[in-house]
Amino acid sequence: MANKFKTVSLDTMIDKHIGKRGTERREAFENELRIDLLGQAIKQARQERNLTQEQLGNLVGVQKAQISKIENSVKNARLETILKVFDALGAKVNFNVELNRKNFAY
Repeated sequence: MANKFKTVSLDTMIDKHIGKRGTERREAFENELRIDLLGQAIKQARQERNLTQEQLGNLVGVQKAQISKIENSVKNARLETILKVFDALGAKVNFNVELNRKNFAY
């Protein structure tokens, strides 16, 4: 019995269904994915330090609900709050900004 399914890479599927790299839709998809990974990184760092959301919120000066929102969707969080969260977790934050195809690391 022959296999009826064709194996394709994830990149191929994303290219087909979202669009190729460089297209507006694909860039929006990639940016949203990176933002979601930021929330996951915060959650993982908090858990590795055995902190509850409430404890981290107290360190940052925000309510537990705000930490939950940041961990689940950073999209609506203020950058200042996100930076405070990373500072409270003892994490180093670097930015890489690309303008006119020139990279600037901060």
